Amino acid sequence: MKIENSLSAPQHPDAPSQAGLQFTVATEEDFDDIMAMSQHIYGGLDYLPTRYTDWMQEANRTVVLARKQGKVIALESVCVIDDGETMLVEGLRVAPQERGKGVAGELLRFCSQLTKAKYPEVKVSRLTRDDQLGPKDFQKYRLITKQGILLVRFRAEDLKLRLAQLGPDGNELSPTSPTSSSSSSSSTTSTTSTTSPAPPSPPPVRLDSADIQRLLTTDLLRHVLPNGTIVQDWQPFKLLPGNVDILLKKDIDWAVDDADVPTVASLCTSPFRVPIGEDWYYLNIDMFGKALPLVRRQYLEHLRRHTATLKGHVMCQLFLDTPLWKPMAEFCRQVLRVELVKEYTEQCVVEADVV
Repeated sequence: MKIENSLSAPQHPDAPSQAGLQFTVATEEDFDDIMAMSQHIYGGLDYLPTRYTDWMQEANRTVVLARKQGKVIALESVCVIDDGETMLVEGLRVAPQERGKGVAGELLRFCSQLTKAKYPEVKVSRLTRDDQLGPKDFQKYRLITKQGILLVRFRAEDLKLRLAQLGPDGNELSPTSPTSSSSSSSSTTSTTSTTSPAPPSPPPVRLDSADIQRLLTTDLLRHVLPNGTIVQDWQPFKLLPGNVDILLKKDIDWAVDDADVPTVASLCTSPFRVPIGEDWYYLNIDMFGKALPLVRRQYLEHLRRHTATLKGHVMCQLFLDTPLWKPMAEFCRQVLRVELVKEYTEQCVVEADVV
């Protein structure tokens, strides 16, 4: 389907009139206009400035702009995944002065028509949301899965000092001299019970591309993932062969507790800058599995690896099984001594049929 600057939006009977709305495919030259329209979105924590150039290089992605009188007023990105069956909707934003006028709905409908024309095999659209879903949402969408969102904030320098005081499982390290250690050992033998401490959790196993391909093309991970879905940095993928290449091209640190029989798996993005300030970074960790000690250990390992060279402020999002949110929030506050930015929120993956 060819998109011309003069192509007006199709009108929907329930939407306010949007005469003069045109759509164009975004290019790298549109970056400044898009950033101007997106100012202050997400409280200065917008990911798009870092991701936009990469989006322009993805063959399976189309970024569409809505313009009014030549000015960019909205953006939507559509990425085709799941062996061509799913259109993943991302990045929706509307200029503040145009919100509440039906622009988002018109843009979404146009993107759906465009994608269906280019990829006739597309069957469903998927998106992830972090707002509260209501009855009207469930009239439009099916809930595929959900994870809790644990958002914390810290200075990288402070966290590195704190992590140096903790063992791999998050236990406080107590340095002792050889003499006191020997004395303590002797005393313990004669005065305490023989109850042994819980064994440490197995160290995380970092995966290479061959390991990742093996796990994604077999059923080894299916029982770990919520509804058989890998949600990586807000993008939900089914366990299908076509998604393997997409995921392998991403800069992701993969870890499991056992490469042959995984119980907990985690995916960590590299830290990326956000517009709130020069020394502000975002770090996203997607965690799958229900074993709290293993989740905690992999979380600590990712924090150690990915904050080691950072200087400045870090906002870290951990997505995890909902019952684990409370104990992990307490661990972050009491043990890591980092600031909890929000109380409990959810990341929901929803889908609707494309007709």
